[in-house]
Amino acid sequence: MTSVRSALDGLPAQSSPVDGAPEADVTVAPSSFDEVGAILDTASEHHLRTLIWGGGTHQGYGGRLDPVVVLSTAGLDRVVDFQPEDLTVTVEAGVRVSDLEDLLAGHNLTAALPETPGNASVGGVVSAGISGWRRARYGPTRERLLEVNLVTGDGRQVRGGGRVVKNVTGFDLPRLATGSFGSLGVIVQVCLKLWPLPSARGCVTVADGDAALAAAYRPQAVIECDGTTRVYLGGTPEEVEGQSAALGADPVEGWDWPEDPAGEVQWSLRVPPALLRTAIKEVRGKYSYQAALGVGELRMAGDEGDVSALRTWAESVGGALVLVDGPPGLYERIDPWGTPPPSLSIQNRIVQRFDPVRILNPGRLPGGL
Repeated sequence: MTSVRSALDGLPAQSSPVDGAPEADVTVAPSSFDEVGAILDTASEHHLRTLIWGGGTHQGYGGRLDPVVVLSTAGLDRVVDFQPEDLTVTVEAGVRVSDLEDLLAGHNLTAALPETPGNASVGGVVSAGISGWRRARYGPTRERLLEVNLVTGDGRQVRGGGRVVKNVTGFDLPRLATGSFGSLGVIVQVCLKLWPLPSARGCVTVADGDAALAAAYRPQAVIECDGTTRVYLGGTPEEVEGQSAALGADPVEGWDWPEDPAGEVQWSLRVPPALLRTAIKEVRGKYSYQAALGVGELRMAGDEGDVSALRTWAESVGGALVLVDGPPGLYERIDPWGTPPPSLSIQNRIVQRFDPVRILNPGRLPGGL
């Protein structure tokens, strides 16, 4: 016990507790990769459970953790390299998504990260594998992650990918790290592929979202919110006008993205895109919902209720019902992920390679991994 206390006292970059984070013995906010490495090397040596904390907006995913150490990425907040001509930007993990998108918008570019990020950090979005509404047009976040630097559970610094748009060599660490919830290491820096912002943007409200999805040419998104469907368009002014005419409505200028549905409990229902209409019928009238047509994700919120039948159906068609946020007691009564995947043993072996002592966010992944 004395050695553990001595190790905690010796951790570099100690800071005040982070708002919203669980109580821990010590909070650290490193500002360099070397500091992250030194912290994790010591934490691994003394088996100190470590919770990685970005902006705190996606901490509701996965199993709960009683941490000894909270590692905040707030000190890793620099834009390292911005190449507008090459459509790439490299940033440290603690950069806020909103700050990055504001910077890029000044150059008529976007990283197509979540459109209503709140306090989310870039590293947190990548670690949680969160994609924005424009996924239907630009693909998920993992496909725009060109390079990732992370520090493993035992303090090693690892880099995968490269800062070029076309890069097919080597082990695909960027995709592996996306959605890993810190189980492979602390994501400290990423390079993202960028897209030009369309010169004209507009929204059209339609009666039939499925028909609109078929009629519109590569819309930015088609979102149904509690029975109201809006098509988000982008392109030249002539393209937006033409697509609006094809949809039979006049566009409202700009994009007004919906905030996530509010409620005591929030869920993410994921099914094959062709079954999203069935999913909507299952939740309509029971939950507030937002469905991304063409993608297959439905975000819903409401009272705790009984979701066992909905989860069983989702898993029977190859999907999942994932708990996004809820009261602490709910995590003790249900599995936040649902049935563990058949690949759990493979995932376990991979995690062991990156975090041999398993100190980083233990129990957060499906199956309690």
